[in-house]
Amino acid sequence: MIRNALKSIVERFPRTAQFYRNNRDLLDRNSSAIETPWGFSLAGHPAMASGTFEPEETRLVRGLLQEVDILVNVGTNVGYYCCHALSLGKPVTAVEPIARNLHYLMRNITENGWAQQAEIFPVALGAKADVLKMWGGGTGASLIKGWAGIPESYVTQVPVLTLDRILGSSLQGRQALILVDVEGAEYAVLQGATNSLRHEPRPIWIVEIGSTIHQPSGVTVNPNLVATFEQFFERGYSAVSADAKKAVVNLETVLAAANGEASFETHNFLFR
Repeated sequence: MIRNALKSIVERFPRTAQFYRNNRDLLDRNSSAIETPWGFSLAGHPAMASGTFEPEETRLVRGLLQEVDILVNVGTNVGYYCCHALSLGKPVTAVEPIARNLHYLMRNITENGWAQQAEIFPVALGAKADVLKMWGGGTGASLIKGWAGIPESYVTQVPVLTLDRILGSSLQGRQALILVDVEGAEYAVLQGATNSLRHEPRPIWIVEIGSTIHQPSGVTVNPNLVATFEQFFERGYSAVSADAKKAVVNLETVLAAANGEASFETHNFLFR
């Protein structure tokens, strides 16, 4: 009853909604750490800690981590994949702009004893340096207005840098796995990653790219769907679905999805 009353107030009064959500996010910092099946503890997201979160993607990432020297995680959230990498002895570069997520990210890294194996950048990534609005929080925060039906009042500002600016020459001579999960803003991230995309050795990328799901009201298909894949195809990358099927994805299949003639079974794609 109390929850329904709060929801009613939130829907009727946008400023009250903003105050409620912002303070809820600030106060939500007391989650207990849970021991995971992989030997590390994780706070801030019980499903991630339980071992039921993205099981296929988790197996894929853990396998790829055996091949690389470093993990770069863009849209780190509370550090789930960072903890997997660090537990396997791989250093990480973590990028996460949301205050609540940053709190748990730093807590999960320090409480597992990995503070000196991680570089953390409390920013969002985009095509150029900027200060932009970000809607939502938790795992669904996005630079895309209207993403996943997030109310306009649930908004904050974040500093924006480019991936090239953050990485610089740090990957010189190192094989990297780059995970990108930025809720619809992946094309902008790749626009600011020109040098990172052509780096040698070529990074392995896993990118979440939505085609129809979570698009803002009035948008049927991701307007940057084709352009996002082209960032990789034009540089000689090949793509497969980042799941057990590892289905081949080429420009023809992407064009079919963009035209509504086909659909993808996953939102995560592996480029190498």
